Amino acid sequence: MPSHAQQPAAPLPTSADEPPEPPSGGAGPAAGEADTADGGPLARERAHLAASRAALRAMRQDAEALDTRDTAGNWVSAESLRHTIDERIKALADLSDTPLFFGRLDYGHDHHTTETPAAPTPADRPATGSTVDEVGDRFYIGRRHVHDADGEPMVIDWRAPISQPFYQASPKKPMDVVLRRRFGYTGGELTAYEDEPLSGPGADGGERTSRLLQSEIERPRVGPMRDIVATIQPEQDEIVRAGIGGTVCVQGAPGTGKTAVGLHRVAYLLYAHRERLARTGTLVIGPNQSFLHYIEQVLPALGELQVKQATVADLVAHVEVRGTDSAERARIKGDARMAEVLRRALRSGVRMPRESVVVVRGSRRWRVPAYEVEEIVRELLARDIRYGAARAALPQRIAHAVLVRMEQSGEAPDDRVQDAVARNAAVKAAVKEIWPAVDPVRLVLRLLSDADALAEHAAGVLTEEERRTLLWEKPARGPKSAKWSAADAVLIDEAADLIERTPSLGHVVLDEAQDLSPMQYRAVGRRCTTGSATILGDIAQGTTPWATGSWAEALHHLGKPEARVEELTRGFRVPREVIAYASRLLPSIAPDLTEATSVRESPGSLEFHRVATEHADAGTAALDAEVVAACQRALAQEGSIGLIAADARVPALAEALASAGLSHLSPGEETTADARLTLVPASLAKGLEYDYVVLDEPAAVVAGEPLLSVPPTRPTTEPAGEAGTESSAESGAESGAAHPPRVPAHRTGLRRLYVALTRAVSGLTIVHAQPLPAELARGEGGVGV
Repeated sequence: MPSHAQQPAAPLPTSADEPPEPPSGGAGPAAGEADTADGGPLARERAHLAASRAALRAMRQDAEALDTRDTAGNWVSAESLRHTIDERIKALADLSDTPLFFGRLDYGHDHHTTETPAAPTPADRPATGSTVDEVGDRFYIGRRHVHDADGEPMVIDWRAPISQPFYQASPKKPMDVVLRRRFGYTGGELTAYEDEPLSGPGADGGERTSRLLQSEIERPRVGPMRDIVATIQPEQDEIVRAGIGGTVCVQGAPGTGKTAVGLHRVAYLLYAHRERLARTGTLVIGPNQSFLHYIEQVLPALGELQVKQATVADLVAHVEVRGTDSAERARIKGDARMAEVLRRALRSGVRMPRESVVVVRGSRRWRVPAYEVEEIVRELLARDIRYGAARAALPQRIAHAVLVRMEQSGEAPDDRVQDAVARNAAVKAAVKEIWPAVDPVRLVLRLLSDADALAEHAAGVLTEEERRTLLWEKPARGPKSAKWSAADAVLIDEAADLIERTPSLGHVVLDEAQDLSPMQYRAVGRRCTTGSATILGDIAQGTTPWATGSWAEALHHLGKPEARVEELTRGFRVPREVIAYASRLLPSIAPDLTEATSVRESPGSLEFHRVATEHADAGTAALDAEVVAACQRALAQEGSIGLIAADARVPALAEALASAGLSHLSPGEETTADARLTLVPASLAKGLEYDYVVLDEPAAVVAGEPLLSVPPTRPTTEPAGEAGTESSAESGAESGAAHPPRVPAHRTGLRRLYVALTRAVSGLTIVHAQPLPAELARGEGGVGV
């Protein structure tokens, strides 16, 4: 397609900050002279950019000049208004190195919308050869709305309905767009544009590759994750703009942009349903703090500053986590059957009344016999409402029984009398005896410390061996002295929800969802029972011992079985050669998934370095030296470098790098032009990306997983109950009678290797002394090492 740049012809750039070579033949000027001359198209686009930036500055100045001293009725309202204005000022910041707009749409007809289009310039002739008089409205598409002093928009928000054809229109489905123009930038300076005729005389009906788009996709990665608003693809846009009413689950292969899609979906929903989500809230849940730090700049760059981020551990932080569980114990604690065990333990504290309840009011005594109180208690238990809600209802039900007797005796009590009776000392004492208050922390503490209590409440749910595994070797004396694990905190969260309902948010994004246990899914599901969710993950990258086997199972535990599942298989990050090599593992780790394809024009580099090992100690030293050499070669390239290794190898490699004078970062620390090498344990590599990856000893990555028992796969076709109720837990209760088989974690290790292999954006170097896993040798008679 026609491209126009300021510079003379040059090779295709590796960065979108450098304009591409103008192709020979296409319409429009072949070099920069005509475009940059006064009145040329590029000069006029730059003028519009300058005017738009000036308009944005004026919008910010207007917000800063607002005087709120006499506009609020009280200091609370004044502070709220001031906070809103401060946030507005922050959102209007003009980032000099961020393009204010990245595209333009020329429509064939006028489009009546709340957004008035930019005024056409008669001298600007699109590359189709048609004049602008032959087209209708023109819209510049950017990260935020910008208007001039008269309120006329100069840049349209990418989330507006009128902007959607920028992502969806094609020659086969032009959506009334005559011309789509993309812009290339160097820093904040507009240096190139590229025209794509979609209808009219210049359109040929064929799909074309955008060179500016390709350059942006292949631009080197330094620093935190950036937005993809200029490069969203049609299949991604469909997910981004999905309605708020339903939950969407995205199965995304490595490099398909599923994380970015989820974040842009949040930005879109906040634009389309701002008032609703301002009341109910939004939350992004990631696997760890390093990952959240990596993605934390995406939404602010899109003008959204109020979205909270958290890990699952943050959500369930009821106790201080100071202990760790074995993989087997953590798996059992994470099993959905534990919800039923907790439910039984909680309700076991309810006792049937042994005496009548006698209420004294004035000179009268009103008696509710024990059998009638028991009927009330049994009815509340049968209704299966939350423990705390039932406990709050019990005094009102007893008081109502008293009021019935008052009415039968000729009195006319009202609601105030019923409330007074419910607060009567005799009623309160009866409730305390019958339905005692329960601390969720102490409830879980008793289950994990008391073998008899666990046996009673887990009978028919957990096997005897599983119960022995759950029990602490040395019971804690109290909640504060207990060494709680991360899995214990999830159990406490479940117990807390069984007592009092967890508040629900309007929308939750859950990334790397494949790694959660059923109990963790339930914890997340409780946070969006009345809202919607975007679930992101890749079954092939499930690396926890309890990783989900299918999205149907995960959605069942989340309480969202009706969610629609979308699959992204077109990769934009991982080079073709690298993703093809990593995909050799799919038959062993996720045979039902579609193999990913890469749209990258550059195949990328894939190198292997085998280290000869005659003696163990000498072999380790030689391996370390070769890894360091590979890092030095990678540092000669532009962009970020990730050295990924099995967790056990990280200390030795850190020492080897230090001995060689190579400083390195840890995951979560931001890369800069002066600090580009990050040493990454394989357990923390998920969700991260680097231009060049050096992978140390793949066999060690695979071997780093423990053995554990895995129960048979449970059916998930039965109706799923609300997250936080017992129906989901009971789905696995019956399988507890069977002895779960003990299996090796080889598949989990291969999945972790799959993650490590797919972190590279430009090149992957594999350094190894041990033979590579046999699964990688499939397909083409070996790996060429």
